[in-house]
Amino acid sequence: MKTGKLLHTRMRVNDIEKTVAFYTKALGLEVSRQSTSPRGARLVFLKTPGDGPEIELCQLPQGAEPVRVQPDLVHLAFEVPDLAAFAAQLKQNGFALSDGPVRTSSGSLIAFIDAPEGYEVELIQHP
Repeated sequence: MKTGKLLHTRMRVNDIEKTVAFYTKALGLEVSRQSTSPRGARLVFLKTPGDGPEIELCQLPQGAEPVRVQPDLVHLAFEVPDLAAFAAQLKQNGFALSDGPVRTSSGSLIAFIDAPEGYEVELIQHP
């Protein structure tokens, strides 16, 4: 037996408003829905382009252990058609690349931008 498509991935955060602002303003993602879980966690789902999986942001109730993301533990990767143009748009919106661009052995250009909470986002321009 096999599973179906990936529906969403969860990222726990300390400041859900700051994180939602980053993903909507820097990357152009849209909030698809919000709710409170039975355990009292605030949940915000972000729609990714096309028919891709959603990103579920979760902020636990006050008093929960804070999130501490280890360096290089996890990142999200998004395809961009023109990395230079995307980086210029990021700069206009008050964001900056944290690493790159670098050309990979496959000919792709990659760069990173730091998201809140210590997460990273990889931007990939395929050849």
